[in-house]
Parts: sequence; C-alpha cells; structure tokens
Amino acid sequence: MVYQTTLTPLAQEPRTTLPTPEAAPTIAHHPLPRNYFAQLNAINVNDHLEKKGGFSYLSWPYAVAQLRTADPTATWEVRRFNGLPYLATEAGVYVEVTVTVQGVCLSQIHPVLDGRNRPLLAPTAFDINTSIQRCLVKAIALHGLGLYIYAGEDLPQVIIDAANDAQAAPTPEAAPKAPRSRASRRVRQELPPPSKPGGITAAQQQQIHALAQEAGIALERVLAYFQVAALQDIPAEAFPRVVRSLEKRRAAA
Repeated sequence: MVYQTTLTPLAQEPRTTLPTPEAAPTIAHHPLPRNYFAQLNAINVNDHLEKKGGFSYLSWPYAVAQLRTADPTATWEVRRFNGLPYLATEAGVYVEVTVTVQGVCLSQIHPVLDGRNRPLLAPTAFDINTSIQRCLVKAIALHGLGLYIYAGEDLPQVIIDAANDAQAAPTPEAAPKAPRSRASRRVRQELPPPSKPGGITAAQQQQIHALAQEAGIALERVLAYFQVAALQDIPAEAFPRVVRSLEKRRAAA
C-alpha cells in the first residue's frame, strides 16, 4: 500500500509598514503630549496678582483653576509630619506641598510667615493654613504657571509699602535700630543651657532675647511677666506662648 501526502503552502502574514517620522505624531489618533510646562508658563497672571507688604501674591483659587483647566488629572498633597500638616523646628515652622501634573511630582517647602514675610515661631492655625495655600501656589509655579513672578525673590530686596497695606512699615531711616551694649551682645552669644530638665534650649533663649530686642521690651520685663528668674527657667511647654506674646508686641511696635 502506498501513502500519498499533499503539502499545502503556509499562509503568509500580511506585512506591516513602519510609520514614517512625519506620521508618528498621529498614530492611532493619539497625538504626542505637548509641553505642558510651556503652556502653563505662557499664561499671563498679572491681572490676578495681589500686593501686600511690598510683595506680589498669585491668587490660589486662580492658580488651581488654571492648573485643572490645563490638566484635569492634576493633584496636590499636603505633607504630614507625624500626623500634623507642619514641621516645627528651632529655626521656624515649615509646610510642604507636592503637585503632580502629567505624572511629574514637584514639591515645595515654605516657612510660615507673617504679613511682612517674617518667620513665625508660634503660628496660629490661620497662619499655617495661609502658608499652605502660598506653598501650593509656589508648587504649581514649579510646573510653569506664574513662575516668572518669583524671579529674583532670592535676591536682597528693600521692603516698600503696598497701596493696600493696613499698616505702613517703618523705613530704616524712620526707625533706626538702637545700638546694643557689650553686655547685651555677651548675653546673646553666651546664653547658658537649660538649668533643669524640661526647660527651653539655648537656641530658644536666643530667639526670645532677639524678639524682646526687636519689640523694644527689656528682658527683665519678660522674666517678670512669666515669673522666672532667668530665661533658662522658662518651661519648654511655655515657649510658644512666650514667642506669641513677643511677636504681637513686635507687630504693634
């Protein structure tokens, strides 16, 4: 018996043509992403700036609206420090906000400041919330929106009064600083460490001493008010209250 087989030709797969560079941006109707930074950076935000204390601020609702218009998937996050939305250090209090646009995450750290951009060592909840909003606007600026208004802010500036300031800032000529005595400088540089456990640190003593000088209050009055014999006798838990009181007096000075 003879077996006969028949070979059938294999089906060939259709050939595909590689796209040319000119056709690549419109493959499958999915255009390549545009430069979102250039889009945001080209927006003129001058009409939405606010002036206070000689500084320019971009309205945070406007910044968020422009950001979400350019990228509806954009998100932001306020960093937590042990469950708190701020980080308290001996140098000051800080907040941090991260903004994500087109998958790019950029974060900004911002100190908690008063109305004249001076650090607050014992800020209120309102102060912290205000700094978070300002930090959010700066984090958005890292993606391009309003970045130009911060050009040169790291350079020394002469603080001038804004038209809508509630209280005019004294000029250096109008409010010269009184020269400090040798004894005052020696106390500032050689403050002793805490005399007992739970007292404020040497750095905190220096901060209180500096605030008292800026507010024009004798150190003896501060000690008498808080019923202590020396700065190192102030309990650590009373430090925020001392600073808050001196900052109020400094603002009113």
